[in-house]
Amino acid sequence: MLITDDFLPVPVPESLDATYLVPIVGLPKVSPKTAVERLAGRLAEPVHGLARQMLDSPLMTVDTRPVSEFPELPPDLLTAFGATEPQLARLAAATHLVVVQAEYRPGWPPAHEWAARAVAAAVAETVDGDVVDVFGLQFLDPATALRSLPDEQGRIRLVDWVLVPYSSDADGLWFTTKGLRRFGLLELQAQGVPDHLTRAWGAVMTGAARRLLRDWTDGLSGEEVPAFVQLPVLATVTGHDIAVAYGNPEQHGATAPVLLRLELDPATDPDADSFLTLNPPPGHPGPPGRYFAAACATLFNGIQPDVRYARSGDAMSRAVATARAALDDIRARFLAGRLPAESQLVVKYGLPGDDGPEYVWAGVTSWETPERIVGASASDASGDPTVRIGAPVVVEAADVVDWAVLDGTGVIEGGWTQAVLDAGEPPTG
Repeated sequence: MLITDDFLPVPVPESLDATYLVPIVGLPKVSPKTAVERLAGRLAEPVHGLARQMLDSPLMTVDTRPVSEFPELPPDLLTAFGATEPQLARLAAATHLVVVQAEYRPGWPPAHEWAARAVAAAVAETVDGDVVDVFGLQFLDPATALRSLPDEQGRIRLVDWVLVPYSSDADGLWFTTKGLRRFGLLELQAQGVPDHLTRAWGAVMTGAARRLLRDWTDGLSGEEVPAFVQLPVLATVTGHDIAVAYGNPEQHGATAPVLLRLELDPATDPDADSFLTLNPPPGHPGPPGRYFAAACATLFNGIQPDVRYARSGDAMSRAVATARAALDDIRARFLAGRLPAESQLVVKYGLPGDDGPEYVWAGVTSWETPERIVGASASDASGDPTVRIGAPVVVEAADVVDWAVLDGTGVIEGGWTQAVLDAGEPPTG
């Protein structure tokens, strides 16, 4: 194995596994094979064929077991990762769990994750139930789980598989990724991030994860699984990396790249995680936070993603009224699958703050009842550290002030309050 100062040898696990649960009452009435066959035409290849092949191989097992055989899933953590009261209630009422487990070698595609999630979603559809991603401790409704799988070109949104939580410490914010271990790669971390960079640095971490995951899987492309993959010590991250990770490669123009130095931080506790730490490049003067701020300014052209606040005025009032009057219709179209292909429904809602409501956007993933919307935050809230980009959120419909349908070109429907803000209408009254 060649080791140089330019590359960092990262150990490769011998195999990877994925586990998904489907809580049910009684026993399933449809076999996993039949459930997967029903996805024909809805699930892109090669994932549909991959799921069927793994079901017929020893690499996947699907068992139905009484709930009593499993330790209780922690409801507080499930709630923190977006579980709704109906989902928790269905879990509490379940008598059995369908357990989908798959194993595969490290590399691309991650067949264990794609096939296991596809089979679990197929089974959940037949019982009108939920999928529980054991790795992420997240509930996924079947439609959301299926949307996260590769499209016809094999593309995924990395944010559907990797989260970027953060917490405060004495030196600033501590960011980590949660999801790279699905692919065999160590999780990333960064420490000493300035407090005001919550949204921007979360996006940078996601872009760095995308770039390093590509280097990682390139190193695993041979017939034999190596003991180590050599990752570049100086990782290059671009705005394109960030945009691709969020599934919008066409929405980010060219920016200068930034360099981040990788350092292996092995765990001293055998039960703890090891990390790849992101640091400033050699020779950077001053604390790491200063470089992280400069990196964000470079990648976002010096403009930090802003959080808009609603203002009083006749135009804004009319915009809110127009959006709210159309909520029932857009929900019906969302549930019926009648939105344009490759589009995303987002809603804008208010969070309480000391200086009045703060309005942020969230992508809609589920809207089972008219009163409550389940989604993923499209931004970090300035006043609520639990609302971060990509994190699961539950939105009360009564708090919604706007909605929009987005595609690769931007807003194609809705967005009335945003149009008022972008027009710069002065407040009246």
